[in-house]
Amino acid sequence: MSELIRQSAAELVKKLESEEVSSEELTKQSLAQMDAVEDKVHAFLSVDQERALEQARQIDARRKSGEKLSPLAGIPVAVKDLFCYQGMPTTAASKILDGWVPPYDSTVVKRLLDAGMVILGKTNLDEFAMGSSTETSAFGPTHNPWDLERIPGGSGGGSAAAVAAYEAPLAVGTDTGGSIRSPASVTGTVGMKPTYGSVSRYGVIAMASSLDQPGPCSRTVEDAALLHSVMAGHDPMDSTSINKPVPDVVSAARKKDIKGLKIGVVKELDGEGYEAGVKTRFSEAVDVLTDLGAEVVEISCPSFKYALAAYYLIMPAEVSSNMARYDGIRYGLRVSESGMNVEQTMRETRAKGFGEEVKRRVIIGTYALSSGYYDAYYGSAQKVRTLIKQDFEAAFQKCDVLISPTTPFTAFKIGEKIDDPMSMYLSDLCTIPANLAGLPAGSIPVGLSPDNGMPVGLQVIAPALRDELCYQVGGALEAALVDRWGGLLLSQAPELTDKQVIA
Repeated sequence: MSELIRQSAAELVKKLESEEVSSEELTKQSLAQMDAVEDKVHAFLSVDQERALEQARQIDARRKSGEKLSPLAGIPVAVKDLFCYQGMPTTAASKILDGWVPPYDSTVVKRLLDAGMVILGKTNLDEFAMGSSTETSAFGPTHNPWDLERIPGGSGGGSAAAVAAYEAPLAVGTDTGGSIRSPASVTGTVGMKPTYGSVSRYGVIAMASSLDQPGPCSRTVEDAALLHSVMAGHDPMDSTSINKPVPDVVSAARKKDIKGLKIGVVKELDGEGYEAGVKTRFSEAVDVLTDLGAEVVEISCPSFKYALAAYYLIMPAEVSSNMARYDGIRYGLRVSESGMNVEQTMRETRAKGFGEEVKRRVIIGTYALSSGYYDAYYGSAQKVRTLIKQDFEAAFQKCDVLISPTTPFTAFKIGEKIDDPMSMYLSDLCTIPANLAGLPAGSIPVGLSPDNGMPVGLQVIAPALRDELCYQVGGALEAALVDRWGGLLLSQAPELTDKQVIA
């Protein structure tokens, strides 16, 4: 493995600016790593090799001409296959969109290209982002680079695995109930969910529109901040976009000082169902934060215990609405035989185009919205959502940020929970509240579980539009742990075996 691809995006930026390396060389190294490990990891659904190399050459030529470029110009990036990218398939990992090529770019993709970043390809995910393990993809599961028999989290397991396996220094994901943070936690990477509305959803295939939020995946907190600053900002094409300045997340990530900050440990995000190894590493990280000069206090958010139930009513209801557009008539898969009418075509197309998890959520959501049940289910869930927002508001009167484990357990074996939806949904127990309230949150690696040697993540949640606090706390914690470990968590991986692709 080339030492070049092990380096952070921030380190690679310096090498590019000094012309010690070229963007074309970096891109070729990433593509070579894909050739070496993709058959084991399956992080990508499609790779755009020729266009990526051409983009890299153009950036190199512009740099040689003396043009002032954006900070991440020339850095390769992977993009979750929910983002429209003109000229490249965008499938949402579903058979119903297999082979569909969008005629336009999403705002996030456009901003990546405008910043001179090199798009390597599209990463795997749970179908339409519905899942917590990347096992519901119609094109097969992604494997965790730490242990190829285990899941990489979901729904954005492909993006996290691509970063963990050194196939890309940076990746873009989306987070509806934890789909950036959960994969980051179980792959030993960094994942950040920005404030809802601060990164445009235009051109992103919708799952649950009031919850979806694009964000960065990386190996370091600083790298996540650099990508965040490229992605974020007001977009008139997105009606939910916030017209506010983007916080200086890069400076916050580099600050590495949290003296005087008050950090709240959420009482309700602990207890039964949490692996002992997760609790051990989380407790140790809390001690590190205290040693760094933060004041750590316990905070109670009583409505959080209802968050999972509320989410799994609100989200399917929005899924039911968003999936209605896949009718076999306008675009995507069409299953139709001679003599079929429109209704029959629609029924057959959805039966063969949607996977089991998508069908399950559509049925639940349609039922929750149906006459006679709307108030009892969907209406009640929205009331709980309000209570959760109020809990956050009260908590932030007492502290600057909140922390918890990112996931209750480490990566489980592929196939272990796929037939047990309730057990699978518990993966999102800690991450869902931030989505329901639209708050920024991130996952930082805090060590390997003593139970099984798999990565554990710590979640930081900040008030709305205070994304920089997630980066400040994350950057300080990361720096302290890197000093202790002698390198990033990824560098602690055991020697390469048949079950691993990081070493």
